[in-house]
Amino acid sequence: MHVQRTILASAVLAALAPLSFAQTQTANQPMATVVVTANPFNAAEGDQILTPAKVLAGDELRSKLGSSLGETLSSELGVSASAFGAGASRPVIRGLEGNRVKVLENGMAVSDLSGLSNDHAVSGEGATARQIEILRGPAALLYGSGAIGGLVNVVNERIPTEHHDTPTGVVESRYNSVDHGRSVSFSGDASSGKVALHVDGSGRDAGDYHIPDAPGGDTLPNSALRQHTLGAGGAYIGERGHLGASVSTLKKRYGIPGGEGAQIDLEQTRYDIDSQLDAPLPGFEKLRFKAGYSDYGHVELNAEGGPETVFSNRALETRLEMTHKPVRGWSGSFGVQTEHARFSGLSADTGESATVPVTVSDTHAAFLVEERDFGLARVNAGVRAESVKREPEGGAPRRSFDLLSYSAGAIFPVVPGYTVGLTASVAQRAPAADELYSGGPHESTLTFDIGNPNFRKETSRNIELSLRKTTGLVRWQANLFQNHVRDFIYGEVGDTLLDDEGNPGDELRERIFRQADATIRGAEAEISYNQHREGLSLRAFGDMSRGSLDDAGSLPLQPAKRVGAEAGYKAGALRGGLSVLRALKQERLAAFESTPTGAYTQLDANLSYTQRFGHTDLTWFIIGKNLLDEEIRVSTSVLKDIAPLPGRNLTVGVRAAF
Repeated sequence: MHVQRTILASAVLAALAPLSFAQTQTANQPMATVVVTANPFNAAEGDQILTPAKVLAGDELRSKLGSSLGETLSSELGVSASAFGAGASRPVIRGLEGNRVKVLENGMAVSDLSGLSNDHAVSGEGATARQIEILRGPAALLYGSGAIGGLVNVVNERIPTEHHDTPTGVVESRYNSVDHGRSVSFSGDASSGKVALHVDGSGRDAGDYHIPDAPGGDTLPNSALRQHTLGAGGAYIGERGHLGASVSTLKKRYGIPGGEGAQIDLEQTRYDIDSQLDAPLPGFEKLRFKAGYSDYGHVELNAEGGPETVFSNRALETRLEMTHKPVRGWSGSFGVQTEHARFSGLSADTGESATVPVTVSDTHAAFLVEERDFGLARVNAGVRAESVKREPEGGAPRRSFDLLSYSAGAIFPVVPGYTVGLTASVAQRAPAADELYSGGPHESTLTFDIGNPNFRKETSRNIELSLRKTTGLVRWQANLFQNHVRDFIYGEVGDTLLDDEGNPGDELRERIFRQADATIRGAEAEISYNQHREGLSLRAFGDMSRGSLDDAGSLPLQPAKRVGAEAGYKAGALRGGLSVLRALKQERLAAFESTPTGAYTQLDANLSYTQRFGHTDLTWFIIGKNLLDEEIRVSTSVLKDIAPLPGRNLTVGVRAAF
């Protein structure tokens, strides 16, 4: 998406490396603006109505970067992680996960199968990202019914939207002590005339990671991983817009702790097209068209390395969006979006349905979002109509769902620099194919999954109140929210033991998908001093959410209450930071859960120094995570009884940016 040159330049420079010998900023200088690309109005971070946003970029992103997307984002306000070993960890936003949290790459769905089960990895790669955007709350209006909980957008700008006068790039290498892991990543941009080119890639090879107080050894068995990515893109950029395309590949193999030696071998190839035309018609500011095709597949392997189940998802997504000029004070966008996907989970031996039958899904949607400033308040409203069809093979019933989502919100300036925000929304979600049609063993989670083809659509009614201070060295926000979901779908794991044919046995636990009304309530607060400036910076936060089935106890895998604090210091070429996160004991368990998680304290630190060599910034850095070497078991993990998080880890590395 096109942004102003000064804004994009500052964001790219921040993402590539810290500036050497930067001039000290004063308290009167404005903080750097970071544009949220997944917002229809290109609004800045902290200036959202429908979806409060957080953007990780530059040094903050590099210091928090983990082996998975969930780990990278797990200390952000309102965000936890599913933590299924080192290879697979998905963001959990305000107590909601899986299909209710949509993951995007450059504004398009990643089209992997990470929403199907916690053992499936997210294909979005943080190592080559320029920024990662977190939108908490009801984002369904713009990006589909899978975003009831919120969305995460990984931005790598693989299709360029701006020329570079000289070639630019970054190369980074890291070593982790906790798993003897080695990783490298790179990206580069160049232009010739009106053609701009981009290339990026990454690789990682890590062994089983260290865990504190491990019985029978000091590492978590079967937690190793190996992966590499490669992507390239180009675009023709003219005075009125751009037209570009990209291709990327991902290959990843990782172990499943507790899965009796099981591993997952994953591959994905995706192709994307992105185009924008400024002033396409009278009365319109821009037209944007995107298309993406993803060929994703992974094989679940047994302890001997033999294939058990083959999962596949081939998806084609298109998106057309028009932004109109103000009409009676209203500015906004409208558009249409389609998706065609073919999903399956088949037996490697017979090629027949093992867990989920071959299912073809078609989605068609139209959306409209508008905004207007009334002086006393800035108002935003929108609506999305969507049709979803699921057509399985093998005799299971076809299902169709008509979805309608709508939202309205307003920001009221109280006094200069202080605002009150109120948002109300209704968002609907169609049951996923696995929730409808599962009927077989899932070896990696050691469950026998049983879906229900008669499920109704979910309907979420969300209300949120926010208070904010948005100017000055000291800034803060506080959010209260309630989300009532009618016909909430969840998996209930019982005591019944079955074999992989569904007969009585001792290999797998029966997991039955059920539907009931649920309510999620929560609160978040954050205060910061001098963030993103030279000198001392401080941040403190706390968040909590509680999900419960109406008259039936707690929802499963709910996050613990947390408080945290950070301190940072920047002085020219030197940067450093220290953070502590305290999670309380989590005893609010679902009826079929039996093990609470204990409280823990996670202490992290980072230090970097940048040297200038000609046209290159060379940054040396060291990052420490879980420096207290605590045994950390998170309540949002299916493997909380088996797989704690990694113990003390020191990462050393160097980054060269030119």
